[in-house]
Amino acid sequence: MKNIVILISGGGSNMAAIVRAAQQGDWAGQYGARIAAVISNKADAKGLQFAQENGIATEVLDHKAFASREDFDAALAQVIDRYQPTLVVLAGFMRILTPGFVGHFAGRLMNIHPSLLPAFTGLHTHQRAIEAGCKFAGCTVHMVTEELDVGPILEQAVVPVLPDDNADTLAARVLTQEHIIYPRAVVNFIKNKS
Repeated sequence: MKNIVILISGGGSNMAAIVRAAQQGDWAGQYGARIAAVISNKADAKGLQFAQENGIATEVLDHKAFASREDFDAALAQVIDRYQPTLVVLAGFMRILTPGFVGHFAGRLMNIHPSLLPAFTGLHTHQRAIEAGCKFAGCTVHMVTEELDVGPILEQAVVPVLPDDNADTLAARVLTQEHIIYPRAVVNFIKNKS
């Protein structure tokens, strides 16, 4: 079985979109793939409840319990490795990962970013797009490398920036596209793994 481990920090709407796509598309039957676990760095992450309700193993590893980012990432890698992941999916996991962690999962670590990369890496992407006068914004699924938000691009979706948009309205429009392209990127990755 090809195991997918999803990391979240909050509501987990992208995780939920991937779980629903896996159920509706019968990824287990078609591709021998399953969502093996959802792991959060926050015990109150609302997405954990959704995962539990869908029969997915959940774990919490509080980053605040560790002396350093490196210590947390090493412990997180050990938890993830118990599930023997074919793919690790970052779905609103609000932690910058250390080079050691990224290297450990090289070639099997995927992220979604709420901009049309390479534009607007980092935070506050929607406000920055509006302030720059962009006519279009969007989202990007990419493989994770040691450099923030610059890994190989797998999928992108474009939305218009409307004259009366603010960061919240633009974010909501982009999020609907995230829920479409992220499951597609995950299943395409899984299909190509033998």
